[in-house]
Amino acid sequence: MESAREVSFPVAAGAPGSNKVQEGSKSQRRGRWRKGKAKASRLSHRMDLHTVTQSLVTLAEDNMAFFSSQGPGETARRLSGVFAGVREQALGLEPTLGRLLSVAHLFDLDAETPANGYRSLVHTARCCLVHLLHKSRYVASNRRSIFFRTSHNLAELEAYLTALTQLRALAYYAQHLLATNQPGKLFFEGDERVIADFLHEYITLHKGCFYGRCLGFQFTPAIRPFLQTISIGLVSFGEHYKRNETGLSVTASSLFTGGRFAIDPELRGAEFERIVQNLDVHFWKTFWNITEIQVLSSLANMTSATVRVSRLLSLPPITFEMPLTADPKVMVTISPPLAHTGPGPVLVRLISYDLREGQDSEELSSLGRSEGPRSLELRSRPQQAPRSRCLVVHIHGGGFVAQTSKSHEPYLKSWAQELGAPILSIDYSLAPEAPFPRALEECFYAYCWAVKHCALLGSTGERICLAGDSAGGNLCFTVSLRAAAYGVRVPDGIMAAYPATMLQATASPSRLLSLMDPLLPLSMLSKCVNAYAGGETEDHCDSDQKALGMVGLVQRDTALLFRDLRLGASSWLNSFLELSGQKSHPNLVPIAEPMRCSVSETALAQPESPKGTDSLKGLTLHDLSLRGSSETPDTPELSLSVEARGHSTPSAINFLLRPEDASEESEAGDELSTKDRVYAAFPEGFHPRRSSHDVKRVTLYSSPILKNPFMSPLLAPDSMLQTLPPVHIVACALDPILDDSVMFARRLRSLSQPVTLRVVEDLPHGFLSLAALCQETRQAAALCVERIRLVLNPPGPPV
Repeated sequence: MESAREVSFPVAAGAPGSNKVQEGSKSQRRGRWRKGKAKASRLSHRMDLHTVTQSLVTLAEDNMAFFSSQGPGETARRLSGVFAGVREQALGLEPTLGRLLSVAHLFDLDAETPANGYRSLVHTARCCLVHLLHKSRYVASNRRSIFFRTSHNLAELEAYLTALTQLRALAYYAQHLLATNQPGKLFFEGDERVIADFLHEYITLHKGCFYGRCLGFQFTPAIRPFLQTISIGLVSFGEHYKRNETGLSVTASSLFTGGRFAIDPELRGAEFERIVQNLDVHFWKTFWNITEIQVLSSLANMTSATVRVSRLLSLPPITFEMPLTADPKVMVTISPPLAHTGPGPVLVRLISYDLREGQDSEELSSLGRSEGPRSLELRSRPQQAPRSRCLVVHIHGGGFVAQTSKSHEPYLKSWAQELGAPILSIDYSLAPEAPFPRALEECFYAYCWAVKHCALLGSTGERICLAGDSAGGNLCFTVSLRAAAYGVRVPDGIMAAYPATMLQATASPSRLLSLMDPLLPLSMLSKCVNAYAGGETEDHCDSDQKALGMVGLVQRDTALLFRDLRLGASSWLNSFLELSGQKSHPNLVPIAEPMRCSVSETALAQPESPKGTDSLKGLTLHDLSLRGSSETPDTPELSLSVEARGHSTPSAINFLLRPEDASEESEAGDELSTKDRVYAAFPEGFHPRRSSHDVKRVTLYSSPILKNPFMSPLLAPDSMLQTLPPVHIVACALDPILDDSVMFARRLRSLSQPVTLRVVEDLPHGFLSLAALCQETRQAAALCVERIRLVLNPPGPPV
C-alpha cells in the first residue's frame, strides 16, 4: 500500500534550523504513518474473514457514495465504479471461501499441521481483501486532500480489484475440485480428458495483474522487493532473449534497456504474462542459470560462511560393488549412469567447514576438477580434524533443468558450519539434454559412491542424511527408493524442502496458486516436467546463429552490447519524457506500441473517448471534479462483469464443457444439460478476465512415464514407500506444490512410516536460496537445518 504524500510546510528562507525543522517534520510524519499502518495491519490480520469482508464492504459503499457525488468527471466515475466492483466481488467471494475453510481441516496431515491448498487459497484471497481494506481506509481518510494522488490510487484499486476477481475464479475452481475429488484427496483423480479441460480452462485466465502492482502481495513484505527485482530482470531478459540468445549481451542489455518495466507496473505484468506463456524451457534454463556467472556467484559467497574445503570432484564412470544390507556377504554391482548419453563422469562438490582426515588425501585429490583459483581453499594445510560420524548428501533443485551446486553453495556452507559434518552436493546432468532417468542414475551412483568412500569425504558414515530442495527433494525420495530396490544401504533419513512428488499433469488447490506465483507459474512447471520426461522441446537457436561460430557470436554480441549501451540511456530518458510530455500535453495521443499502454487504463478506456487517460496523472480530486463538469457524462458506470466480459476471448470455453457442447452453446445458444451444469464452476453473471495472449502454445505433456514411481514418488505403491527411511518435509504454505508435500506425508502416515511436516508461512518456493535475504527466510532455513540434525543426531529413547 502506498503511503500518503508528505507535505512540507514553508519555513522562512535562511531561518536558523529551517532544514532541520522540515526534515524532522517529515521524519515524524513518516514514522507516525508507518506505526499506524503496522498497527492497522496487525488488527486486520486478527480479524476473521467475515469481519474483514464486512469492513471492506462498508468502506467501499462509503467511498462509492462519495465519488458518485463528485460530478460527472470520468475519474470520479471510475473510482465509484471500482468501489462498486470491490463490493460486488467481496460479497460474492465470502460464501465460497467460507465453504472451503469449513472443510479444509479434512485435508490436513494432523491437527498440529493445518496446511493444504484450500487453506492457502483462502489465506491468499484474504490477503487481497486486507490490502483492499487498507487502501479503502486510506482513500476514505485522504480523498478530500489536495495532495490525494488520484490516478495512482485509482490504478492500485483497479489492479487489486482485478486480482480479487481472478481469486474469486480460483475459489470457484477449488470448490469444483472439492466436489469432484475423492474424500481426503487433494489431487484430481479421474478422466484425463476432464483434467485437460480443467487445466486448459485455468490457463486461459488473465494473470498479468498478479505480476504488476500486485506482485507478491501474498508474501511477507520483506521478500517483495526481491520478487520485483526478479520480475523486472525476467521481462528485460526475455525482451532481449530472442535477439541475443547467447553471450554476455543478453544480461548486459537487460540492465540498460529495462527501465520502463521498473516505472510501469502494468507493462511489466503484461510482458511477464506473455513471456511465461510463450517462451520455451531453454529461456527458463538460461535465465535461472544467470546465478552461475562467476561474478554473481562470487558476490553471493562473500556473505556466506567461510569453509576450509570447497572443491569440485569428478567421479569416474567405474563399476564398483556394495554389500547387501540384508546379507553383507553378498555384493551388489553398482554400474555408472548409462541413460541417453552413455557412461560418463558424475560431478559432485565437497564442502566442509573444517579440514578433516581423508579430505586432503591423494586419492581424493586425483578426482579434483579445476574451477579456477577458488576451486581449492586449502592453502596452508591446517591441522586436520577427525572424521565426522555424519555425512550429508545434497541434491540441488532447479526444476530438473537449471542450476548447479555452485548456486546453492552459500547456504550449504552455512549447513556445514552448523552441522559440523561434510556435505557432498551432486551436480547431476540437466534436462532437456539429459532427461529422465539420467539425473536419477547419476544421483544414485554418487550416493552409493559416497557411502562406499565416506572416509575420503571426512566421515565415518555412521549417520547419512539425504537432503534436497524442490526437484532435489524429488530425487532424494527416488534415490532412496532405488537404493531399497537394489538392497543396499538406504540413508538414515531424508530432509526434503518443498519437494515435487507429483509430476503428472493434474489439478489441486495449491496448483491454482501458480496463476499468481512469480517463481513457479504453471506453464513453466509444465515445460520443466516436459523436458525432464523427455518430451519434445523447441530449440529456438536459429541456423544463422549456429553458422556464425564462436568468434562470430562474440563479435555480434559485442556490437549489440555497445549498441544497447548507447541506446540504454535514451530508453530511460524517453520513458520519463513520455510521462512528462503527457502531463504537459493532455490532448496529445501518444504513439506507442500496444504493450506500452497501461493494462488498467486500457481495461477501463471507453472506445468513444478520444482522449488518453494518462493525462489525468498528477491531478487532484478537486481538479478532476472541475474538469469533469465540462465533460459529457456519457461514460457508463464501471460494471465489473461487463468489463470482464469484454476481455473474454471468443475462443474461451466454459468450465469443463466438452468441445462439442461448447460449440453447440456458442452456435445455437442451447441450455446446458444437467451433466454440464454439474461441471459449470462460475455462477451466472460472473466472468473472470481472460488472457489476451495465445494459450495454444501452453502444452500439457501427458505420458505414462510421468506415472513412474521413480518420477512421481507420490504414485509409488505402498510396498515401495514402506522402504523409505524417516522423512522430514519442510514446505511453504503459499507454494503451488504444497499439496505434493501434504499428500506425500499423508500417504506415509497412513503406512505408519515416520514422517514430519513443517510448513512455513508467507514465503515463496525456493526460500533456501534466499536464506540471507530477511529474518523470515533465515528462520525457515534454520528449520531445515534442525530437521537434518534430527537425522544425524536422533533423540534418544525416553527414560
